Amino acid sequence: MHCKLIGIPLQDGASQLGCEMGPSALRVAGLAAALADLGHEVSDLGNLSPPPTRDVAHGNSAVRNLPEIVAWTELLADVAYRESGEGMPIFLGGDHALSAGTVAGVARRAADKGRPLFVLWLDAHTDLHTLTSTESGNLHGVPVAYFTGQPGFDGTFPPLVAPVDAANVCMIGIRSVDPAERATLSKADITIHDMRSIDEHGVAALLRSFLERVTDANGLLHVSLDVDFLDPAVAPAVGTTVPGGATFREAHLVMEMLHDSGLVSSLDLVELNPFLDERGRTATLLVDLTASLMGRKVLDRPTRSF
Repeated sequence: MHCKLIGIPLQDGASQLGCEMGPSALRVAGLAAALADLGHEVSDLGNLSPPPTRDVAHGNSAVRNLPEIVAWTELLADVAYRESGEGMPIFLGGDHALSAGTVAGVARRAADKGRPLFVLWLDAHTDLHTLTSTESGNLHGVPVAYFTGQPGFDGTFPPLVAPVDAANVCMIGIRSVDPAERATLSKADITIHDMRSIDEHGVAALLRSFLERVTDANGLLHVSLDVDFLDPAVAPAVGTTVPGGATFREAHLVMEMLHDSGLVSSLDLVELNPFLDERGRTATLLVDLTASLMGRKVLDRPTRSF
């Protein structure tokens, strides 16, 4: 596969500085080499430059850095659409606000191909706030609401060419949901698996059911991996740590199953804050997880004949 690495030094959606260094940390941790070792063609397209902003405001005074996030969303939607035409774009973040643009862009590409886009959201948070409901004002908490076409973005964020059907979104690893997000979830058709679901059923069964739906619909699959999907004991380099996340093995199992499915067409790696890391351990783990997604295995498992 032709893997396209696209650095997005975006930190305007988060409250803690440092995510803009995420793309560099992933490169230093050996992402390109890991993919090349698996036989993939790798093109590093470098980092995108912060786009120019325009005057844009919202009635919620808590909202922070709205002009910057709107400008990034417009840019990323165009870049994601262009680079998803051929090959597999891998978006190196950067905070999770970037997914407002990347998912919007790949959804437009899927629509051009006449195929539905599905989104696997691996995260501790649902990121379902609107510009009105957010109390923190941090816009890394709004991308899912935006790209699924929830109300409250008209006149500020760019119009969506192809909104993602909420029924095509599956969230795994959720363990921090605000009241306003709960209200949205009660009305939306999003599939949500919190950590209790993983404890009760195992991550493999939950993911397998979703992948079967993608296959049956002949869909394209975008994976958005937030560092805080993982337990902070194994991945400390994130400003939004929530205890009780996915284990090292659960995360690798998810990635190995995604590879086996052959469905993944684009990937976000987000919220890596190297300033909070411990000698690069989180960046290295993200590289290893990406390698699992792209085909690295401990052992091949051929079918035996008896």
